[in-house]
Amino acid sequence: MLLVIDVGNTNTVIGIFEKDVLRKDWRVPSRRDTTADEFYVLIKNLFQDADIPLESIEKTIISCVVPPMAPVLDAFCRRRLSGAPPHWITAASVRGWMPILYTNPAEVGADRIVNAVAAYHRYAQALIVIDFGTATTFDVISTQGEYLGGAISPGIAIAADALFQRASKLPRVALFNPPANVIGKDTESSLKSGILHGYAALVDGMVDKIREEMEGPAKVIATGGLAPLMQAVSRTIELVDSNLTLEGLRLLSQRLQ
Repeated sequence: MLLVIDVGNTNTVIGIFEKDVLRKDWRVPSRRDTTADEFYVLIKNLFQDADIPLESIEKTIISCVVPPMAPVLDAFCRRRLSGAPPHWITAASVRGWMPILYTNPAEVGADRIVNAVAAYHRYAQALIVIDFGTATTFDVISTQGEYLGGAISPGIAIAADALFQRASKLPRVALFNPPANVIGKDTESSLKSGILHGYAALVDGMVDKIREEMEGPAKVIATGGLAPLMQAVSRTIELVDSNLTLEGLRLLSQRLQ
């Protein structure tokens, strides 16, 4: 079996593939202060609950944008799995497969590379991939499968937290569902409207501007924890692919055999 791990600034997504089938996946908080032993206890409990033997893991591949987590996960794999180091995703992982047209390809986050690979493999056309994470990233892939670049904006949760921290009279609101109307009739619905519909306007505006710089149409794919919620208020998001990053890691693991 294949263990795939995507370490983000807020959450870490873990998946188990049996051949090409995603057998189980989990989303847990990313802890910069964790140790290899603590991570082992977490994984062991998750695997036991899913009735998956830890010994069944034959290979591990990781995308990580949190540098302090890298030595922890490397130690976990070497001590607790097969003893082999994990495969780490960098721009070099797709060299000769997906051209990265960044000025400095090494600057592209591993998660963005993985999303681009998975999206182009699945849809094989020009794409705009939006990942709603700690930051919201826009990744652009050409019809020929080139990574053209993209944009990065503050994530929804970060923007909301900044508002609640700086405006002492505004209460925190749960962002589980959009308000019925854009024009709010109370503070809670006004906040939800401003955050969710306002952010949807940011997304739609960015997609419009990106499309202006592209040659021909581009399909818009969203992923990340808040992607389904944002699809409900966005006019440009065409579909949500929640397992895009895990699928990209699986594809790259085959290339790195």
